[in-house]
Amino acid sequence: MEFKKICISGLGYIGLPTASMFATNGVQVLGVDTNPGIIEILNSGGIHIHEPGLGEVVAEAVESGNLRVAGTPEPADAFIIAVPTPFFEHDLGEYEGQVYKKADMRMVTSAAQAIVPHLRKGSLVVLESTSPPRTTVDLLVPILEGSGLKAGVDFYVAYSPERVLPGQILRELVENARVIGGLTPESAQAGSDLYATFVRGEIHMTDATTAEMVKLMENTYRDVNIAIANEFSRLAERFGVDVWEAIQLSSLHPRVKILSPGPGVGGHCISVDPWFFVESAPDLSRLIQRARQVNDAQPEFVMSLVHKALGPDLTGRKIAALGLAYKPDVDDLRESPAVEVVHLLTKAGAVVKAFEPFKPDAKIAGVQLVPTLAQAVADADALLLLVNHTEFHQMNVEVIMTLTPARVLIDTVNGWARMDWVREGFELFRLGVGK
Repeated sequence: MEFKKICISGLGYIGLPTASMFATNGVQVLGVDTNPGIIEILNSGGIHIHEPGLGEVVAEAVESGNLRVAGTPEPADAFIIAVPTPFFEHDLGEYEGQVYKKADMRMVTSAAQAIVPHLRKGSLVVLESTSPPRTTVDLLVPILEGSGLKAGVDFYVAYSPERVLPGQILRELVENARVIGGLTPESAQAGSDLYATFVRGEIHMTDATTAEMVKLMENTYRDVNIAIANEFSRLAERFGVDVWEAIQLSSLHPRVKILSPGPGVGGHCISVDPWFFVESAPDLSRLIQRARQVNDAQPEFVMSLVHKALGPDLTGRKIAALGLAYKPDVDDLRESPAVEVVHLLTKAGAVVKAFEPFKPDAKIAGVQLVPTLAQAVADADALLLLVNHTEFHQMNVEVIMTLTPARVLIDTVNGWARMDWVREGFELFRLGVGK
């Protein structure tokens, strides 16, 4: 199939790069977002997210005339839905006394409803938003058939999950293998034709529900493996072991690769996707649910480390929290465990100044952010490393000594070389170290 015009709903971390890739490969693209602020920023030549190289690609796409942005869809040959799928804040599910989080699919529903007036015979609709199994079949298709057209007969429907790493999105959109799940084999082929516009990795076709499950399996696998690493960190502290040394030695085994523990799991993938399995089949996903509970509880374990370093009463203690992103060297704060740790510290009475170098102007309710490292550490009693940003990992000990009176360090990510700091009189507490 040939696609001359594409309409992409949702201009976030996936939608905007995807729109730009299509546009720079000669396709007319209308990017749609319901946030007027995002539309204003993009129309003024800026971008609202941090991703290496994205600003240049978006500028090229706009200058070519192939990328426009607006608040509502228009008729197109293909429609891509790439809106967020967060949790409901207060609407929780329960199965046999165990509580689980439920997906909020309202943005997917709204995006699909907005497409309906513009559907025509031969159109393709692709859902990219990470979703519970059977969302394409049970939620998306009935909405689209409100057009009076029959899905799989009059128009094509497919599910194609993004599988990219923040910080490398542009490269991985092109190079990574792509999974296209069609409502019918013909729909899968239409989706394959669409993404072949710029994807150079292998394109694999399957059915829609399998594609949905593939995405969830990938991130659930990671979540479960991080959970065991986090439990190892707790066990190591109990038994007087350095978990980082134990992990290094265990991973010498040719069939063992243990991931790194930390303050928890964040982002809008690994910390979210496993709950979609639990919601859809709570009776069959007990291990997945337990892993989620372990990782969600890790900020409390960090609090025990802070108490170990500063004592049982944190009232008035001044703490510089370094890093709020969910992973190193990105600006994405979604579901970040570092933010949860700061909230817990504040609730315990500590005076926290947080510094996030990739998003120094972020606004987070209940969190005091400062724009520079110097301001964060200036009068601190302790420095708390929550994210292993390169800037923090490579901090110069002698320089830090001139910026802060603090001589207590709390490292939750094994980012600081112990002897470099201890040699200069610092006391270093590391997560998962019971020695």
